[in-house]
Amino acid sequence: MTQTPNPLPATDLSVIVVSFNTREILRACLQRLFDVSEGVRLQVIVVDNASRDQSADMVAADFPEILLIRSNTNLGFAAANNLGFRQAVGQHVLLLNPDALLEPGSLQRALQYMAADPQIGMGGARLLDQTGQQQPSARMFPSLLNEALVLSGLAARFPQSRFFGRFDRTWDDSGQAVAVDWVPGAFALMRRDALEAVGHFDERFFLYYEEVDLCRRFHERGWKIVYWPDVVVRHWGGESSKTVENQDFSSSGSQLTLWRMRSQLLYYRKHHGRTVARLVAGLESGWHRLRAWRARRQGQLAKAQGSDRVVALMRQAWLETGGGLNSPPRPW
Repeated sequence: MTQTPNPLPATDLSVIVVSFNTREILRACLQRLFDVSEGVRLQVIVVDNASRDQSADMVAADFPEILLIRSNTNLGFAAANNLGFRQAVGQHVLLLNPDALLEPGSLQRALQYMAADPQIGMGGARLLDQTGQQQPSARMFPSLLNEALVLSGLAARFPQSRFFGRFDRTWDDSGQAVAVDWVPGAFALMRRDALEAVGHFDERFFLYYEEVDLCRRFHERGWKIVYWPDVVVRHWGGESSKTVENQDFSSSGSQLTLWRMRSQLLYYRKHHGRTVARLVAGLESGWHRLRAWRARRQGQLAKAQGSDRVVALMRQAWLETGGGLNSPPRPW
């Protein structure tokens, strides 16, 4: 692992971007960051997870002011960000995905909100996709009930219901800032002293659920997590995951299915115990067994085979993690 030295004076904000095979959109992300950060003293840290597309070389050549950390292996999201955390000197730390583009004024507005309320430990933005549609930006903690609502399709069918739309708060169109359970790591602004008190990411989470786990620990230490709908970020979503070879990719959630299942089991085992982890695994497997049975009766063989694949992947994830107890060796 090599690191480009970059001594900096006192800064307002340390921005950490973890890169994996997203060279061109990473370039756009970094350029936009510098373009819209007027008045903010920045330290920018890019941690490259052994990209194959010369992302790190591009950063070194085009952005020499950035602190570049090159990893020889893919460390995953949690461990790579932890490398960045250890180099951060800003009063605040921002996690920013390479496929996230800040809208003008959003960064300054978020920092003003943090300054106005010292109880806020972390804040998140309103995430919009390439077409301007809102992505899940303010969420409840995962639970067996929330898993069932999403898996059954009821959450998508009744998004304006406070009950069925509870997990992603799809019912809330008030445009008001609100305290929430957790915000996605595509844009997550934290007080550095709060982060140091709470602790860094749990590196057992290679990808997915690491920010949920971190947000739980913020709550446990008494810090608020707030969603700011007027802090806007354009987020492509899943760009790095799409470059991973030989893995099932879910286009609906822009996630690698097996990796999501592994992290899901790790999360439930850590915070809810083995029984709940087993129930969550059984819920998804049982749902897809039923879906496959119905699809075969209707002659929809491709749909049935897709559900059979999900069942097989959950069985694999359970075995590989020992029921959510252990993380498979990195890189996944």
